Amino acid sequence: MPGREGRRPAALARGYFALQAAGGAAWWVAVFTVPFVREATLGDLDPVIVAALDIPLFVVASALVVVLSARAARGAAGVTTLWTLLVTISLALYATVTTLAGWGVIIMIAASAGSVGALLLLTLGRIPTEWLLVGPFAFRRAPSRRSPVVHIVTTVGQIVVFWGLFLVVFPLIITTLEQRWMLALPAPGGVRVVGVVLVVAASVVGLWSAASLTTKGDGTPLPSAATNRLVIAGPYLLVRNPMAVAGIAQGVGVGLMLGSWMVVVYAIAGSLVWNYAIRPHEEADLIATFGDDYLAYQRAVRCWVPRFTTR
Repeated sequence: MPGREGRRPAALARGYFALQAAGGAAWWVAVFTVPFVREATLGDLDPVIVAALDIPLFVVASALVVVLSARAARGAAGVTTLWTLLVTISLALYATVTTLAGWGVIIMIAASAGSVGALLLLTLGRIPTEWLLVGPFAFRRAPSRRSPVVHIVTTVGQIVVFWGLFLVVFPLIITTLEQRWMLALPAPGGVRVVGVVLVVAASVVGLWSAASLTTKGDGTPLPSAATNRLVIAGPYLLVRNPMAVAGIAQGVGVGLMLGSWMVVVYAIAGSLVWNYAIRPHEEADLIATFGDDYLAYQRAVRCWVPRFTTR
């Protein structure tokens, strides 16, 4: 018999699909009774045709996950998850072409993320966050005794690539879609100024952190070329993960600069992924590498909230 811990992920997954079934049913009632909801989430799509497919494959299939046996529930969860992903992609394309149904896309993106997570809990008993640790995000030490100049050049390259992608390319794509999907909200001018200040301040912290790792750690900030020495200097005296704090603040600042609430959400979502999916693996790697030294550092310095004394 599976223990209580073994049953908990399945119970959470079933609970999610129960909420999804109820939410889907409530949404369809609103679609047929409230014109604004129908227009905002379906645009000009015929609700009768969409309902004929979505109610059995989304609402009913989600409800079946709750009542069926374990094996059959996994099948139903797979069906509704695949359908949810298909609808999300199709609706995003429709909204991009027509500028309609933007809020429907947002709802389905959230449903897709929830469905995938619940399906993993139901089938694997956990969410395998280690799948994210591939390529440049796989934990490896940098080649020891490499020239500091090489580490510096590598770090500069990392900053250019990652900042360019996560703080320029992706936010611009998100902002373009936000405007195309007619989801943009007015942003006061002062918000943009705050965004500029936040980006500049966070970038200074990020560069300071990268310099501390590169010059004192015999490595780089990238997980796949991590430092060979534990760095407790510069901003690492104040908070354990200053680069993560800086990166999240940069993302929020870019969102404010662009006047894009979706970019702000993107930055916050990234912080949640980092905190709950990446950080546990990173800290386990640091404990395995630096042992008691890192454990003592972990006890003395907090992850997110800076300390302002070095005692």
